[in-house]
Amino acid sequence: MRTLLVSTILAAGFIGLTGSAQAADCGKVSIAEMNWASAGVAANIDKIILESGYGCEVELVTGDTIPTFTSMTEKAEPDMAPELWVNAVQEPLAKALADDKIVKVTQILTDGGVEGWWIPKFIADAHPDIKTVEDALKHPELFPAPEDASKGAVTNCPAGWGCQITTANLYKAIKADTKGFQLIGSGSAAGLDGSIAHAFEKKIGWLGYYWAPTAILGKYDMVKLSFDTKFDKAAWDKCITVADCPDPKLNSYPVAEVDTVVTKKFADRAGVAMDYIKARRWDNATVGKVLAWMSDNQADNADTAKYFLETYPDVWAKWVSPEVAEKVKAEL
Repeated sequence: MRTLLVSTILAAGFIGLTGSAQAADCGKVSIAEMNWASAGVAANIDKIILESGYGCEVELVTGDTIPTFTSMTEKAEPDMAPELWVNAVQEPLAKALADDKIVKVTQILTDGGVEGWWIPKFIADAHPDIKTVEDALKHPELFPAPEDASKGAVTNCPAGWGCQITTANLYKAIKADTKGFQLIGSGSAAGLDGSIAHAFEKKIGWLGYYWAPTAILGKYDMVKLSFDTKFDKAAWDKCITVADCPDPKLNSYPVAEVDTVVTKKFADRAGVAMDYIKARRWDNATVGKVLAWMSDNQADNADTAKYFLETYPDVWAKWVSPEVAEKVKAEL
């Protein structure tokens, strides 16, 4: 019995030392908790996995794209931005990479950030001939305007958003007004979401701008339509993003690159944490479903992260070793 007791104590001590060594290897990690849902949830997922699976000491830091990126390049803090939309910092990011201040670790959204004009899937299923925006514009009767059902409607972004400008210019470029359509303002983010919810409730057509990943596209089954043209960056930057551009030419929305970036200082010392960060990626469909649960349950980022880890082990367990996965599950 005494021999067994001594062996147990020694084993416990060895496990404790191993855990301490792993924590020392990982150390302290500061993560930007950005102020939009998908990024905030990702930061909290990282916190749970790094703490329970790797013994890290994680601090979440409130962030936004430009301030966080600037702080990472100038002060080397926070250590990590889990979801950086690269298009917003294209030039300074290229410089930071060249100056060896920032490291792009992985593309966290496997299908990128997606923008476009969408229709409900029940409309697409009932009208399989509608594959493109041009196809949809042949059927104004399927997408009735709220104030004049004899006209079709293209629903725009809220006032002041960049997508309000791009949608208006594409509407003008494709000459939708000559095809029986009106461009309808949504007024606010809630108004835009409400117009989609109303369309599904009443089973009527809806055509307009939206983006992924989002709670709305996780809750409502929508189909993104393509434009009959390829993305032209020069024309996009010169006109489509410019308010009241006099002669916009038809273009396609670019797919936004959305990456996890870390400071070079952190990359050099992160050890086991970097193995996890390199492997951690998810698709827009999964993110959308998680955000829909978040919205329906009025949950915060931390609760939503726990929900994801409890509900989608088949997704996140691939990011870590079996041993780490068991530690995370035990913590949950």
